[in-house]
Amino acid sequence: MVCGCSALLPLPNPRPTMPATPNFHANPSSTSRWIPRQPMPVAWTSVQKTSALLWLLLLGTSLSPTRGQAKIPLETVKLWADTFGGDLYNTVTKYSGSLLLQKKYKDVESSLKIEEVDGLELVRKFSEDMENMLRRKVEAVQNLVEAAEEADLNHEFNESLVFDYYNSVLINERDEKGNFVELGAEFLLESNAHFSNLPVNTSISSVQLPTNVYNKDPDILNGVYMSEALNAVFVENFQRDPTLTWQYFGSATGFFRIYPGIKWTPDENGVITFDCRNRGWYIQAATSPKDIVILVDVSGSMKGLRMTIAKHTITTILDTLGENDFVNIIAYNDYVHYIEPCFKGILVQADRDNREHFKLLVEELMVKGVGVVDQALREAFQILKQFQEAKQGSLCNQAIMLISDGAVEDYEPVFEKYNWPDCKVRVFTYLIGREVSFADRMKWIACNNKGYYTQISTLADTQENVMEYLHVLSRPMVINHDHDIIWTEAYMDSKLLSSQAQSVMLLTTVAMPVFSKKNETRSHGILLGVVGSDVALRELMKLAPRYKLGVHGYAFLNTNNGYILSHPDLRPLYREGKKLKPKPNYNSVDLSEVEWEDQAESLRTAMINRETGTLSMDVKVPMDKGKRVLFLTNDYFFTDISDTPFSLGVVLSRGHGEYILLGNTSVEEGLHDLLHPDLALASDWIYCITDIDPDHRKLSQLEAMIRFLTRKDPDLECDEELVREVLFDAVVTAPMEAYWTALALNISKKFLTPEDEASVFTLDRFPLWYRQASEHPAGSFVFNLRWAEGPESAGEPMVVTASTAVAVTVDKKTAIAAAVGVQMKLEFLQRKFWAATRQCSTVDGPCTQSCEDSDLDCFVIDNNGFILISKRSQEMGRFLGEVDGAVVTQLLSMGVFSQVTMYDYQAMCKPSSHHHSAAQPLVSPISAFLTATRWLLQELVLFLLEWSVWGSWYDRGAEAKSVFHHSHKHKKQDQLQPCDTEYPVFVYQPAIQEANGIIECGPCQKVFVVQQIPNSNLLLLVTDPTCDCSIFPPVLQEATEVKYNASVKCDRMRSQKLRRRPDSCHAFHPEENAQDCGGASDTSASPPLLLLPVFAWGLLPQLLR
Repeated sequence: MVCGCSALLPLPNPRPTMPATPNFHANPSSTSRWIPRQPMPVAWTSVQKTSALLWLLLLGTSLSPTRGQAKIPLETVKLWADTFGGDLYNTVTKYSGSLLLQKKYKDVESSLKIEEVDGLELVRKFSEDMENMLRRKVEAVQNLVEAAEEADLNHEFNESLVFDYYNSVLINERDEKGNFVELGAEFLLESNAHFSNLPVNTSISSVQLPTNVYNKDPDILNGVYMSEALNAVFVENFQRDPTLTWQYFGSATGFFRIYPGIKWTPDENGVITFDCRNRGWYIQAATSPKDIVILVDVSGSMKGLRMTIAKHTITTILDTLGENDFVNIIAYNDYVHYIEPCFKGILVQADRDNREHFKLLVEELMVKGVGVVDQALREAFQILKQFQEAKQGSLCNQAIMLISDGAVEDYEPVFEKYNWPDCKVRVFTYLIGREVSFADRMKWIACNNKGYYTQISTLADTQENVMEYLHVLSRPMVINHDHDIIWTEAYMDSKLLSSQAQSVMLLTTVAMPVFSKKNETRSHGILLGVVGSDVALRELMKLAPRYKLGVHGYAFLNTNNGYILSHPDLRPLYREGKKLKPKPNYNSVDLSEVEWEDQAESLRTAMINRETGTLSMDVKVPMDKGKRVLFLTNDYFFTDISDTPFSLGVVLSRGHGEYILLGNTSVEEGLHDLLHPDLALASDWIYCITDIDPDHRKLSQLEAMIRFLTRKDPDLECDEELVREVLFDAVVTAPMEAYWTALALNISKKFLTPEDEASVFTLDRFPLWYRQASEHPAGSFVFNLRWAEGPESAGEPMVVTASTAVAVTVDKKTAIAAAVGVQMKLEFLQRKFWAATRQCSTVDGPCTQSCEDSDLDCFVIDNNGFILISKRSQEMGRFLGEVDGAVVTQLLSMGVFSQVTMYDYQAMCKPSSHHHSAAQPLVSPISAFLTATRWLLQELVLFLLEWSVWGSWYDRGAEAKSVFHHSHKHKKQDQLQPCDTEYPVFVYQPAIQEANGIIECGPCQKVFVVQQIPNSNLLLLVTDPTCDCSIFPPVLQEATEVKYNASVKCDRMRSQKLRRRPDSCHAFHPEENAQDCGGASDTSASPPLLLLPVFAWGLLPQLLR
């Protein structure tokens, strides 16, 4: 029931389970701007002054007495408020023990020190600690690179190699006779807390392959055999640095060796879709940044299956791009058109938002006309040249991807004008379909422009053929043996998700390329693969401990592109039904979309430029899922993390956030009080390091701290400053237990569970009740409702919590020492209230009025307008504006409440329905028949795919089936999409202690009186329910999507935010073998069998349209 800054003895607190309130709201006029940001409202002090002015105006224009006003005497309402407030204050003061706690801190005031926090020194220290941690991860990866390259140098390729290995999918699998299947030998797996409690084998690695890669292909067997040498290095790395998590080697041939070994589970279709070569860490390590223009032939010859394969090829290329790359897509036939007209003449950053936008547009491509490639090539070369000259884009590799069925001509003059003899732009060609008549043309284009030619005949061919361009782009780096170290953006661990672990942990990966050092293959620049290791961002942020940042402070990380790596306000998941899902753009949330008060983007610019410095901002901080807001002045301190693309920011709030309270006590005295059974520590905070030594992992933080203090384990490392503060808080708060015991309080055992994220100390935030109490006047209590348990929060509010902060002042410096409070049943609060409203100012005789009368409506609301007490239980917990829009409208106009506009740039909205035609045709019987026929034909194609008639001699049918399902599944109309929203928060102006008014509601007048309840954040509202004011609409606290007109939307999409390019670039090398530029497809299938699916999927659907 009490908690100090060391997160000792957390106060039980309500878990808000209100329906998800959107997080931010704006004026319609703001849609004319790129981002709908209002100018920063006046600072809180200015708001208070304005409120006082409004109150003076109200006093000067008081309403004249009317027939309605006489029903609610002002002095009676004030008496009720004062009586209820006094009784409530006495109750919560008594049972919380707040006065006792204040006295205990006063008693030890002479031994206290309050130090001012040096934010710059703090951020530098945190950055240095993070740099040291990340350097250890780099060293582990470097060890793997050296071992892999040495193993390849000593390995001779053996075409007939026979070798059994631990296949992650097949391990521990048995056949119908009970024998282990091939490549599925017994593999010991044990649950390991260090690896998210997944069953793993820490003595050896296992090998995963995607479904479309044959597990006994000679290239695979030789690569797996060679990479066995990594097992010993994996184990040595983990023993040297037990904080390491997953280590792995992704091969250029498609296999993925992961340590510790793990069982891999296929998806619901029995398909393993994970391909390490598609992952951001692989692509970034294998190539330098690149500018890509994709040219796709949409002439009539591309109809049917060819267009389907072309679309899938574009999607696969887009999946190989990352936030350091730039892209555009041009479709051509008789004329050239950008598939996104807004992107005409430019390249856009290939972040997740833009890639997904392109994918949607690609699906809408239609074929017609004749393909004229020369004008499309000219357009592509001109874009790339303009961007290079303007110092825009990646300023590294440039390439054109030409996707066609091969009917191209008049292209040579274009290359003579724009690309020869230097060939600064590589051209990669993709011949779509099985027709080989134009293969020589497509190959000539690629080979004469330092590119690569492939033929893609089936959907299953796409992945392998697209990946070839990455090998070409990697050649200069490989020949130079430049082992660039790359760090990825934040992402969710797909290995855990694939293994059915319930984890949403965000990671970054450090990765390095692995090259062949054999002299005979030097000019070919052979990339063997990429090694990497994951770093849990949660572990990294533990190096910026919460207790050093104050009640409202926090730390955050962002990348060279300005994207958030870690931030308390980053919300990567959204709820769809009962499931939590990753947002499509969760790892491309810009710093300016979270710290949105920084309208000039000064903070973002400084951090991207690796500056060390500080700036201040007045900010509005949303709390309690957006229902409430705090007005703070924050100081931002920032610096870069050396040898990484990351920058670190630390935020301290002005006032008590600038100071830290330091106490002092003996270990003996502190230990005695630390062992009280009612004492608990914040489960997310790190008091002692227990995850390195296996013998320490079974210890709780409290057990580890006790062993450290008693010196029973000299190997334990603990945060001595934090431990000292815990001991001090334990001593000061020790009398509270006896005090509460004497009051015979009934303490709920379900109070403050780890699921109560808003109510407990987490790695990111202090609890909601603590943060609210710290911003209210000393001695004043903050009251909140706690809702009933349940996933949908359908129950009624059950309990009320009240909390107050304990502040200490030393040498004119004030710091928050603790927060203390009490939880009570809602019925108890109601009884107190109804009893108080039976009071009257009449000395003689019974009271003539009471809140229980039918002609009066009484509400107790909090400072944000939410109802705590009402005659009608269904109204409790709701915003007053939903219940009585007339009164809230009047309170806003009088200045009793103010409306604050908030924004959410991480929202998810239902897409607005749009159709090519506003008039929808009736479905005729013939149309229905043709639709059914098309469905049957598609099912026939699936049947053929199952038998692998499309693929080569090894099994590609499963992947093709998966691709087909992915390409043809219908999008749900109600599927949520990322959007920007705005919403209002309503804030009571405390300078106005009482107010009254009359609302004209047509034939009647509605009278109301508002009175502040002393020593609390509560108000008493009394209204006349006999007058129907339904002509006033409800005032809602709900989000509305910010709609941008076409011009503004285009401007926002085209805008290029400041970013910092990676330090290295490997575009060309004079020794690379440009004639290694591809050849004919290696796939084959039976022509008679191919005719049926091509006809079924390609020609007939065209005829059936």
